[in-house]
Amino acid sequence: MPVPFTADDTSRLRDTLGQVVADGASPGGVIAYGTTGASPGFLSVGKVALECGDTEPDQDTVYDIASLTKVVATWPLIGQALEAGLLDLDAPIRDFLPPMNSEAPSGEATVRQLIAHTSGLRASTRLDHYRGADLPLHELLCREPLEDAPGQHRYINRGYILLGLALAHIHGRPLDQLGATLWGTLGMDATVYGPVARTPKVAPTEQRIPGAPRIWGAPHDDNAGLLGGIAGHAGAFSTPSDLAVYAQGLLAAHTDGDERGLGDWLHASLVPQAPIEPGLDRGLSWILAAGGRVAYHHGFTGTSLYLAPETGRYLVICTNAVYGGNARTKIAPLRALALKTISAT
Repeated sequence: MPVPFTADDTSRLRDTLGQVVADGASPGGVIAYGTTGASPGFLSVGKVALECGDTEPDQDTVYDIASLTKVVATWPLIGQALEAGLLDLDAPIRDFLPPMNSEAPSGEATVRQLIAHTSGLRASTRLDHYRGADLPLHELLCREPLEDAPGQHRYINRGYILLGLALAHIHGRPLDQLGATLWGTLGMDATVYGPVARTPKVAPTEQRIPGAPRIWGAPHDDNAGLLGGIAGHAGAFSTPSDLAVYAQGLLAAHTDGDERGLGDWLHASLVPQAPIEPGLDRGLSWILAAGGRVAYHHGFTGTSLYLAPETGRYLVICTNAVYGGNARTKIAPLRALALKTISAT
């Protein structure tokens, strides 16, 4: 049976979110929480942003979810492609990309290594360095030498860029269309690849140039922006409500199975692939904590998604904490509490 959140749980989460906002870490934010088989609850604090006037964030506010794109788009699409026989976890990524006419040391990284961040590819990703190149992007990325021997954990965005390009190639359809089809079947009607229209219901992110407008409705991630907002590592926009729907769907599938195979894929993804630090392992895309009982992922803009399959619990954090700069340190207390709360049995 799912283990519901207590009134003390939600009170602490609301108070900590309120403190994060009061400290200027984010203009506002929303926490979605719940269990399988029950309607989600939502906690909201603050305003969407100064640009949005008095609009308060709620379950329908649209956030740039940044690296949550990895687990909301790329990860489930890989799971579906594996079930359909279109991908092989232990085959090199070059097998699922258009043919290349040169040596491709990075193209020898396997799908498993890329999705588990153990590929050894170069960690620094600057797609602007490839401007004006004659070769297609997948070949430019694959031609790069490895930076480390495969096997060690190192968080690398370019691996997910390659995975996104591979998904588009094997399906013969753009990644945003693949995402739209997936999200439609899951009932995530507000989740899209950007850019999206600037409205008070869309949370702005960072002001990169003093005096210039904030990034608002366009991806905060530069590399995703250079790819037109559509990439395997970032670029998706979603709402607390949609992310709650997604979390519920994954947890239900994990327990009961589903026709899309995402339950089996989540089971497989909870197997540790490499240690990150004491107490944390990398599964297939997800970070695993609490002895593998919790899977979670963060987005640089100030978003997080936590799943606890054994207890049927989930937590979603949506903020635009990058509004004032690097969000990671500013919302660390809220993320730490979320992990502690969802890990409880």
